[in-house]
Amino acid sequence: MPSQPSKDIETFENPRPGRDYTIRIRVPEFTCLCPKTGQPDFATLHLDYVPRARCVELKSLKLYVWSFRDEGAFHEAVTNRILDDLVAATDPHFMRLTAEFGVRGGIYTTVVAEHRDPAWQPPSPVTLP
Repeated sequence: MPSQPSKDIETFENPRPGRDYTIRIRVPEFTCLCPKTGQPDFATLHLDYVPRARCVELKSLKLYVWSFRDEGAFHEAVTNRILDDLVAATDPHFMRLTAEFGVRGGIYTTVVAEHRDPAWQPPSPVTLP
């Protein structure tokens, strides 16, 4: 197998550090295990962030997400862990992770976790006529 799961998150320099802009990433194939039953849980991850100096490298993100496949985790815990790891790697102005988990026992779960640098002020929204 050419690639292996990895907890390492690689980054690269933000090509426009003087501009606030949003990066949106959708990861439709997240899996982990239910800590109670050991059965697989499936989720789509939606990552939105305003980078500061570093951006997440996508292949390393793919391998990082893959690393959860055989781990048991509650939805709330794994969502916050992923957000914490991504924030530690990139130190963004703002980051939001939305994890939409598939149905389990007739219940869908969506967990939203956010990080905001207290010194950062988002740009004012623009309303066009």
